[in-house]
Amino acid sequence: MFLSGIYVIKILMTTKNKLLEILNKNKEVFVSGQEIAEQLNISRTAVWKAIKTLKDDGYKIESVRNNGYKLSSANNILSDIEIKNNLLSKYKNFDIKIFKVTDSTNKQAKKLIAENLFDNGTTLIADEQTDGKGRFGRSFFSPKSTGIYLSTIIKMPLKLQDISLVTIISALAVCRAVKKLTKAKPQIKWINDIYINGKKVCGILTEAVSSFETKTADAVVAGIGVNLKTNFFPEELREKAGCVSNENISRNVFAAEILNNLFSLAENIYDKQIIEEYKNLSLVLNKEIKFLSDDTVITAKAADINDKGNLIVKLSDGKTAVLESGEISIRRLKD
Repeated sequence: MFLSGIYVIKILMTTKNKLLEILNKNKEVFVSGQEIAEQLNISRTAVWKAIKTLKDDGYKIESVRNNGYKLSSANNILSDIEIKNNLLSKYKNFDIKIFKVTDSTNKQAKKLIAENLFDNGTTLIADEQTDGKGRFGRSFFSPKSTGIYLSTIIKMPLKLQDISLVTIISALAVCRAVKKLTKAKPQIKWINDIYINGKKVCGILTEAVSSFETKTADAVVAGIGVNLKTNFFPEELREKAGCVSNENISRNVFAAEILNNLFSLAENIYDKQIIEEYKNLSLVLNKEIKFLSDDTVITAKAADINDKGNLIVKLSDGKTAVLESGEISIRRLKD
């Protein structure tokens, strides 16, 4: 009996994934081909074929005769296996989908919601986006191999007026990851941008799929784009955009750290300490800002951030106003 081509590919894919998991768990040491064969209950030839498949996918694998194989520390390929290995145990069963290239992870996430093909925590991560979007339809530069472009579907009872809290916790999740894995000091420009040394390194786009009758969100997509190692930008972005770090940081570890923080914060989204942490990282509080209202540029002072994540501003006449997410954009900070 002959195996069909599709069945052979499925076997090879399963073997490849299991092999990658073994190599990930033994990063500092070589694992012999014989040991791998015994663990996977396959032949040495099957091990060699799986190694070749991983190399064809772009993985750098060191091989030494009589020693075996070792995953090189230089690897930076996005891997659902490695991301899950770095997730907290209670999140390891969340569905992680990796794309080599896609138009937009937010678009793909909303398709899954429309087709009811998702669970809480379903996460899509792309190596490259061809049509990445920020707020107000702006493009988000998403080159391959240097950034983290992810969208997580959060399913929880959340009132529509509280959707901005998902943006708040997304920003905090990124800042916590930056502070843990690098020496950088991130700051948040209200409401959805992360800055390091005066340059934007991350943008967040939160989109809700809502119920008109109940005025609640059936699911919320938290889209996060991080310029982790991106150093080349189009001319129009070079003065504004920067990267998190030039250090050798694993994108898988960084993505997992974002998700660990995001899922944890989502469990306690109404905790007042979240807003306090957000305020402590604010780039705008107590500074003069400008924003648009009815096509008029208004100058004010950023005075506070309330429990819903709205920015409280003090106007030139001494009165205060509340800027809500999605309605008014902070245009420029005064240096």
